[in-house]
Amino acid sequence: MTRQIAPFPVDAELTAITIAYRNPRLIADDVLPRVPVGTQSFKYTKYTLSEGFTVPNTLVGRTGQPTRVEFTGKEETESTQDHALDAPVPQADIDNAANQPHINPLGRATEQTTNLILLDREVRTANLVFDKNSYNAKNRETVAAGDSWSKPDSDPAVSIMDALDTVIMRPSIGVLGRRVATILRRHPKIVKAFNGTLGDSGMVPLTFLAELLELEQIYVGEAWVNIAKRGQNPNMQRAWGNHAAFLYRDRLADSQSGTTFGFTAQWNGRTSGTITDPNIGMRGGQIVRVGESVKEVIAAKDLGFFFENAVTE
Repeated sequence: MTRQIAPFPVDAELTAITIAYRNPRLIADDVLPRVPVGTQSFKYTKYTLSEGFTVPNTLVGRTGQPTRVEFTGKEETESTQDHALDAPVPQADIDNAANQPHINPLGRATEQTTNLILLDREVRTANLVFDKNSYNAKNRETVAAGDSWSKPDSDPAVSIMDALDTVIMRPSIGVLGRRVATILRRHPKIVKAFNGTLGDSGMVPLTFLAELLELEQIYVGEAWVNIAKRGQNPNMQRAWGNHAAFLYRDRLADSQSGTTFGFTAQWNGRTSGTITDPNIGMRGGQIVRVGESVKEVIAAKDLGFFFENAVTE
């Protein structure tokens, strides 16, 4: 028996388009990797931090009983949330494209709709990762205006390294707003570390910045989003603001095992299909629906460090 994943015809070709489509400027899937879950409602465990670092007495006599240890945790229950959009395509557009192999109105609608689905996920992820409440109180810092990394006499590399040394599992990735990344790459003290005696002007490669901070990788939030209400003039803002987050990420972790700052639970895959609608224009048409069921989760607030308002320009 075939399992029904949607109450409308799922189109294999359109689903392939929406699965393959990926805006390279979006970083949500790298910051909070997707992990599959078997049902829409899922559970994960938040473990007690001290249990993994409190050393018990391991010495045992010849006939003695070894010390017993017990590992506890709080089981959390979450549910993935459905996110979907519809894009109407007039039948006239479909008919006119029938003899033009390079034009595919349904495929184009699928790509554009998928882009909006992914942009919405990018905004949700940015709002979660760049929220100071996603971190324990000792794992966050609001950078004072006088200490802004924008100032040439500041020392952001020292501030970052000192902060990362306090995290119980040292962060492996950095997440920077676009402006933060640019300012760090041309900060005179970081450029000096790259150039040595050759001067403190220029811009260092992002890979050098990651190496300097002892990170596996740095991700830069590039996405723009229009925050104006419909009908108003566009008000374009970066989805990732002037902040910096450093996270311990384990791509092998999922809702059942492993330790990681956060992940995205995904129930089934992203799907796309068409629904006939006679009310689209004179000839009717097809509604392209693209959707996915996901939930972004912060699993371990201890495993990250957040700098709020890292730069002021």
